Amino acid sequence: MPFRNRIERIDKMADGPLKTALSQGERPRQTSILPISPSRLGQFRFNGPSQSFLEDWCLDLDKSTADAMHLIHAADNLRSTNIPVAFPTETVYGLGADATRSSAVLGIFKAKQRPTDNPLIVHVASLAQLRNLLQPSANLAAISPLHETDGLHDPIPTIYYPLIQRFWPGPLTILLPNPPNSTLAPEVTAGLPTFGARMPSSILALSLIKVTDRPLAAPSANASTKPSPTTAEHVKYDLDGRIDIILDGGPCEVGVESTVVDGLTNPPSILRPGGISIDQLRECDGWENVILGYMDRAQKGQVPRAPGMKYRHYSPKAKVILIEANVENGRHEEIMTRNILGENARTIGILRTKQWSFGRFGGIAPDEETLASNQEEEKFNGAESELGLVINQSSAVSSPLRAVLVPKAQHWLTGTTAVFQDPISVWDIGLGKSTVSIARGLFSGLRELDQKEVDLIFVEGINDSKGGAAAAVMNRLRKAAEIDIKS
Repeated sequence: MPFRNRIERIDKMADGPLKTALSQGERPRQTSILPISPSRLGQFRFNGPSQSFLEDWCLDLDKSTADAMHLIHAADNLRSTNIPVAFPTETVYGLGADATRSSAVLGIFKAKQRPTDNPLIVHVASLAQLRNLLQPSANLAAISPLHETDGLHDPIPTIYYPLIQRFWPGPLTILLPNPPNSTLAPEVTAGLPTFGARMPSSILALSLIKVTDRPLAAPSANASTKPSPTTAEHVKYDLDGRIDIILDGGPCEVGVESTVVDGLTNPPSILRPGGISIDQLRECDGWENVILGYMDRAQKGQVPRAPGMKYRHYSPKAKVILIEANVENGRHEEIMTRNILGENARTIGILRTKQWSFGRFGGIAPDEETLASNQEEEKFNGAESELGLVINQSSAVSSPLRAVLVPKAQHWLTGTTAVFQDPISVWDIGLGKSTVSIARGLFSGLRELDQKEVDLIFVEGINDSKGGAAAAVMNRLRKAAEIDIKS
């Protein structure tokens, strides 16, 4: 079936079965969360003479463990069904499907209710697997790591060699030419002549790709336009009844999606900010003059070159009001009061970062018990675990990643004043003062406040003039916000 016809078919579905979680009369699926840890999967070893993990590797599964059997079960589903599988990466949870089968890839669009002109990123477990996508009919076995050998041409463009050597596996997606005889399903590229590929650093993600023995197309495992999921529980909240399997590897370490770069243009460009900063890219040969090729707003009416460029993303149900870092300190309280009165809001959420203080809102502070509780929370969390964050103990038990922080909202009432004749219910989250902790907790914080059913969410922006993770954070917030106050 031609690609255009496939697009028309899935777009028609969007007006019917995709408009709700399930089409009318369709029975909900039984969604299971399966805990899994890489330490109980088996033995990892190099494959081939290069002795390079990047080039290729093997996993000898220990089938006596439940973790290995969960992995095998998920891989079997990916090969034999059209129902995508959710799995953890170092950035966010992904929703994976066999990137070579159209029916499987369409399952992603159905589960997420995602527009079909939004391309998907292909996840690979090795450079050998990537080369097979770029040059499917060639014998590439003799190619040495990232070089040309004996006249054989490496299909990986040389512009990407420095990035792959430094940042893979990791949160970096590279744009590659899609060959004429491509084995990728056309829905992956959304009709574009290129596709994005990355090798995740999460051992669980790599193991799933390796055992499935297929490249996996995998956007974030959330309902389309909603905040990306950083825990298995987030995935279940959005996709319960739409998919069968969620592999639970605990909370994600980075918290925002990968950086997407295009080295096929001159100069090369960044199409989406993420875990790798522009300064880090400029330290690599051939990338000294890399430019920004994205906007912090949805680029409607344009063909997206990479995921996240065209549509509004990362949005909770509540209206998000972003107050940028250059707004005069203290003026945010006036802005918040004006918007609460204008929206007649009774319950609000506050997402704090570097400057705002806990309990300072409209001159009204929480009661002494709440303030004392917050101070104890801060002592408990310690210097690295900043205000308003706690360890997710239940997820840390099975997490393959180091224990990471997840946001926790604290609640208080404003009381009555001349401004507020009725009490305002406030849910307050502090993401910490480091950019790393802010990036890690951003999506979780938005989701936590949304689940409190707040009317408005006020977010404290951060300075992103130096790029890096701060640029990724602000890019996501500007796309989530209905109101962006800059001064």
